[in-house]
Parts: sequence; structure tokens; C-alpha cells
Amino acid sequence: MEKDATTDEKAKLADLQKKLAVYQQNIKKNKIPVIIILEGWGASGKGSVISGIIKELDPRGFKVYTTGEANEEEKKFPLLRRFWTKIPLYGNISIFDRSWYRDVSISAVEDGLSEKEVNHRLRDISVMEKMLTDDGYLIIKIFLNITKKEQKKRFTELEQNKSTEWRVTANDWRHHRMFDAYKSAFQNMIKNTDTGSAPWLVIDANNSHSTIYKTVSELCKILKNKLDELQRGAEAETSEENKAKELVARTGDDIKKNPILPLCEIDLSPAAENNLYKERLKKLQRRLFELHNEIYLRRRPLIIVFEGWDAAGKGGAIKRLVGGLDPRGYEVIPISAPNNEERGRHYLWRFWSSLPKNGHIAIFDRSWYGRVMVERIEGFCSEQQWKRAFEEINYFERELHDRGTIQVKFWIHISPDEQLKRFNERLAKPEKNWKITEEDWRNREKWPQYETAVNDMLKYTNTAYAPWIIIPGNDKKYARLSVLENVISQLENEL
Repeated sequence: MEKDATTDEKAKLADLQKKLAVYQQNIKKNKIPVIIILEGWGASGKGSVISGIIKELDPRGFKVYTTGEANEEEKKFPLLRRFWTKIPLYGNISIFDRSWYRDVSISAVEDGLSEKEVNHRLRDISVMEKMLTDDGYLIIKIFLNITKKEQKKRFTELEQNKSTEWRVTANDWRHHRMFDAYKSAFQNMIKNTDTGSAPWLVIDANNSHSTIYKTVSELCKILKNKLDELQRGAEAETSEENKAKELVARTGDDIKKNPILPLCEIDLSPAAENNLYKERLKKLQRRLFELHNEIYLRRRPLIIVFEGWDAAGKGGAIKRLVGGLDPRGYEVIPISAPNNEERGRHYLWRFWSSLPKNGHIAIFDRSWYGRVMVERIEGFCSEQQWKRAFEEINYFERELHDRGTIQVKFWIHISPDEQLKRFNERLAKPEKNWKITEEDWRNREKWPQYETAVNDMLKYTNTAYAPWIIIPGNDKKYARLSVLENVISQLENEL
């Protein structure tokens, strides 16, 4: 029989819970985002442990998420999207009762995932966790471990109580009979995702009272260590500036980049034949309409990214691109400077939230590449952050590709003289005045800096699964037709 907690044990736990509440305020003050993951066996006490963790916490600073099987809506997106959308604001806490590990540990047994697919999902998880910890997130992963005998005892006790018998299902007993298979899956999961930046903490949960105490105690230690690091200025020894000097733009050892011409070598002379433009445009739009139906039937999502110089003609190209499409099947997403909520999370968060469903199209008028262009040039992120972003973006796009997303990325290129001409035209026409801002003129003065940044972007993120297409844009009609032709070509190749 398990003994009840003594008065002394209860008092010690209460003290720890109050300490945890103090640490919560300190991580909020220091804007440290914390993710706490509770994994473990059925009936291992995850719910009780979470209750013990949050007992003294300020409810305004945390949120608890319970992870079940993905619903039909969630299945229309990449696996990790439903978790990226739940990462906390800087200074807040997200607590997951099961997490992104459910889709690999349980599915490995229940759905008979191949070893290749299991390793694929574990790799994606490790990449996600690295992106978050590199950005300052503290990820605490806890596995509550109990024996098969203890699990059977708890299931039996729950069933014998009328108020709790509903908590034990036929599936629970089926999982119990498969204990060894689940044990192997859990061990593999922990072994392959136990990293220096996001290690696993395995807690013996056979005694429910001591489990809560041990968990809260470990959380206090981890948070204290994190806060002590900041207090000691440990990070100052490898400050952002010092780290940046040692960094090179990396894209991962397992990601191959394709060569691409620098902007200075792009021929900007191509022009459309005016007398054939309208006929050609209508023909291409009809073909794209047919392909849109095809990707919908095949449940393939399509992402089209538009980047380019100010006044390069992105808006006009997008207008012609969607001119013949069913408006129910696409969304144009204009990306501006991040708002307060978006600045309060990892920069990719807002893009995970905007991904298209299976069979739909998302068109980004500017995108996640702002990190390595505008944010780099204007100093909105550190050198370390924008250099790290090349690798992060490549992994982000690879995950989209691996889950069936077709990606088309355009850089619309014009000359400085053509840009000046278009700026002046906008100033001269009242109906176009709104298109020109002081920021456009400031950006123009930094053309050489932006050209360097764009060339780096093209060089380090031109991958086989998400290649860049540079569109000569001095002639607007040529650019619009070229965009349509390239989208059609890429869709025909994919389908």
C-alpha cells in the first residue's frame, strides 16, 4: 500500500510550490519563455503533477495544453504546426500534457510507423527544439515512469471507484497489454531526443506523492540555474557579438544548396510582346485554374513566396496570378513588420500560423525572409540571429516539403533606375501616392546593403526542394507572365 504524504512532506512541497511561483515572476521579468512537457505512461500521474506545478503560479502567465490525436482540421497541416502555434510569449509558460512526442511514440506502436518515419519525425522534433532553445526558450522535458505492475494496480483502483471508473477505457487496457512495445518506443524516443539544450528528466512515478514533490523540486532547480546564469552574466562570456564573429551562414550538413547567379548577373532586358500579352495571360490563367483543381483533388498544399525590391511589381504579379483562380481556394497574406504579439515569440511562429491547408494555396507578399533582409539591415535582430536564420528557414521549408507542400519562391528583380522611375510615377499620380513612403526612399539609399543581403539569401537558401526563381522585372508584363509560367511549370513537374 502506498503511504499518504506526511505533514512534513506536505509542508516541504508547499514551500517548493511557493518558490516556483517566485521563479515564475523572475522568468517573466527576464522574458524567458518556458515550455514544460509531461510525457509518461497511462495512469502515471501527469494530471496530478500538473496540478502540483501550477498550484501557486499566476494563472495569467501560463497555459496548459492537453494533446490528443490530431483532429481532422489539424491533419490538413504539417504535424508540428499545432504545437508551433502554442509556443508561449517570451516570459510565459506553456505546459503540455503530452506533446509533439505523442505523434511519434504512440503512433510508432499504434500505427506501425516504419523505423524511417519514426527517425524522420524525431529529427523534425529535434530541429524544432533546437530552433526554440537557440532563440532563448527553456524546454523542460519530463517522463513519468512506472512499472507494468503499478499501472495495472492503478487502473484497477480507478475502475473500482464509481467516480473514477470512466477514466479507464478499453484502449487503456489494450495499451497495458502492449506495455513492452510501448516501453521500447518510449526508450527510443528518449534516447534519440535527449540533447544538451533540451534533455529528458525521467522521474520514478511509482509513488504518486513523492512524484509531485520530485517534479516540482527539479523544476525549481532548473529555473534557479537558468536565472543564476543570467545573474552571473554567463552569457556575456560568449556575447552575441563574440558569437557572431565565429559564425558562418550554415544550412545544416544534410541540406544541399544549389548554385544561383548573383543579382548583378541577371539580364533585365527581357520584355513581353504587347500584342500577345492579353491572349497569353488568359491562356496561362486557364491552365493554372486546371492545376489548382488538381492540387485540391490530390490534397497538396501550395506556398508561393514573393520577395523583391520596393516597386518591383509584386502586387501586380499576384493580381494576375490569382486572376483566374477560385477565391475559396487561396489566400494572399501580406507580411508587414511584426506586431507586439508576433515580436513576443520566435519569428517563425506567425508563419506556422498562416500555412495553407491540404489542397489550398497561400501566397505570401513578403515572408519569413524578412529575417535575413530587413531585420538584418535595420538591426531588428542580432548578427547571430540572422545568420542562424538561414539554417532555420531551410529546415522549416524542408519540413513543409517532406509533408507534401509544393513551394515556389520568387525574387522579382529590377534596376535602381527602374525603381526610381516607378517611385516618381507614384508621386505624380494621386491614386498611387499611397504606395510610396519615406521608408521606401530610406531603403533605396541602402540598395548596396540590401543587394548583399539578397545575394546571401539566394545563395544559402536555394535548395532543391524550395528553389529560388529570379524574375527580371523591368518589364512588368514580362514579369507577370513569367511568374505564371514558372508556377505552372513547377506544378506540372510535381503532379
